Order: sequence, then structure tokens, then C-alpha cells
Amino acid sequence: MKKITLSLLLALMISGAGAFAQKSYSSEGHGHTLNLGLGVGGYYGYYNHVGHSLPVLNINYEFDVARNFTLAPFVSIYSYRNDNDHYRETILPLGVKGTYYLDQALNAGSAWDFYLAGSLGFALRTATWDNGYEGETYYQDVSPLILDLHLGAEYHLSNSVGLFLDLSTGVSTLGLSFR
Repeated sequence: MKKITLSLLLALMISGAGAFAQKSYSSEGHGHTLNLGLGVGGYYGYYNHVGHSLPVLNINYEFDVARNFTLAPFVSIYSYRNDNDHYRETILPLGVKGTYYLDQALNAGSAWDFYLAGSLGFALRTATWDNGYEGETYYQDVSPLILDLHLGAEYHLSNSVGLFLDLSTGVSTLGLSFR
């Protein structure tokens, strides 16, 4: 029931973002952007239970909501193996990232975007134990809630491609954006 409720919540967030995305309020516009990144999970929040940093693949799509503000449904994935406890865990964080662009306030040139953001979501996870392992099948259970803060910048290599760095309390990411 919990997974169904969380899945319905995510579907509602994504459909709400799509409804807001019907009108762009900014002359520059930051929405309609696909962001693909590779990040490193830190020691805060959900990622803390692993005990070390991990590579994380992240994808999101930004929609303009208001002047200098976007919403971006996101999905990430990471996996690791715990040899001590004989299992592999795969985590799929899902949620929405709200971003406020500071370009006007900082008088940034057209090649740059600077932003503050927050992410809210939950993590789906699966664990599989080694074949033939008959020991304890307990692993640390943590809250699926994801709540992260972000500070980032993007440099536009062209009108359609940019390079971004997103520093976060959860997963800091380096990636490419496509408009």
C-alpha cells in the first residue's frame, strides 16, 4: 500500500508540473530542458546509510512554472554491493526538484545560469542476497524520504547544449543539459 501511495503521489507531482508547463513566464526561459548527470552521493539524508560515497546517474526534465522558476521531475539510480552482509542493493530515487534561477539578480551573462533549488521525493529500493547465502538477511532500513538542497551553475556551450554543476546535500552532479 505504501508503494502504491508513493507512486500515485509521484504521478500527481509529474502531472501537476506538466500542467504548469503549458505557459512560459520568462523571456529567457529555463524550462523544456533535459538534464543528464553523473553524481556522487554524500553522507547526508538517504544516502547516509551506505557509509561511503557512490556514483549516481540522474535525469530530470525542467518545466517553466513562473518567472525564473522551474519544476523538474527526476529519477536517479545507483547500486552497490555489500560483501560483509552478502547482498546487492539498488536504489531508485524519484521526485521533483524546484529551481529558482538567480541570473537577473546576479546580472549573469546569457551564457550562464545560477540557481538555488530543493528536491523532494522518495527512494524505491531492492536488495538481493547472494545465491546459497543462508545467514542473516537483515539490512539497514532507512526512511525513503529524500529532501535535498542544491546550489548550481550552468554554462551554455551553444543554444541547445549546456554543461552544469549541481552541488547538493544529497548527490552533487556534473552533467549536460539539452534544450
